[in-house]
Amino acid sequence: MARAERPFVAGLVLAAGGSRRLGRPKQLLPFGEATLLDHTLGTARACGFDQLVCAIGGRADAVREQVDLSGTEVVVNEAFGAGCSSSIAVAVAALDPRADVLVLLLGDQPGVTPATVRALVDGRDGAALAVCRYDDGRGHPLAFGREIFPELAQLHGDKAVWKLLDRRGDAVVDVPVTGPVPLDVDTWADYEAVLR
Repeated sequence: MARAERPFVAGLVLAAGGSRRLGRPKQLLPFGEATLLDHTLGTARACGFDQLVCAIGGRADAVREQVDLSGTEVVVNEAFGAGCSSSIAVAVAALDPRADVLVLLLGDQPGVTPATVRALVDGRDGAALAVCRYDDGRGHPLAFGREIFPELAQLHGDKAVWKLLDRRGDAVVDVPVTGPVPLDVDTWADYEAVLR
């Protein structure tokens, strides 16, 4: 397919949280050869996004020192304590004007694969909102068409994206993905589980 015919897809890795429940920066937890955030960014790079944005906030200086942020456009969310939606708003402002689709990835969810992202992007079939439908329910990553970007920039709170999906109801496309919703790391038990 010619370049002009396919959408310009931006990826956004949310990694600004303060890790209150965990008690230390989860972005920097050892995972594989490096850190949890390194792993997620490696997955995001493998997706072949036309633009890759990473939102950082909590312990931003340490993240810059310890994580390989090459190939990403880093945005800093100073208001990271206000929830994920504040990071999304900062990132939407940094999107390339050509962006047609935004794929939202969690920086602390190492079980997401490039194949999952490809299935989501291909399976959305032009829909304004798409979500992965795993065997046990909906989960990240999520995809948003350009027409939703202004709404994303106005969200408030930690679960605002899910409330947006609920409000849009039948307009949301559920893309089937085999397997359970990948764990995200909020507690030590979650971290131990993803290490296993």
